[in-house]
Amino acid sequence: MKGLKWIALLLIIIGGINWLLIGVFNFNLVHFIFAKVYVIERIIYVIVGISALICIPMLKSCCAKSSSDTKDKE
Repeated sequence: MKGLKWIALLLIIIGGINWLLIGVFNFNLVHFIFAKVYVIERIIYVIVGISALICIPMLKSCCAKSSSDTKDKE
């Protein structure tokens, strides 16, 4: 399961970079690569979205660790 979380996190980072390119340069890398195969483009977006859902529980552990670090410093 740990490998799945790392893959999901990597896909979210790639998706975030794609959104950065869209926002700054109005360039959609996923569409550029898969423009002729619309179905694959949609599948890529679904996979990135599922990856985000997989990583939601990671927030709880990350935030808990962060708040315990803050308490230790006080």
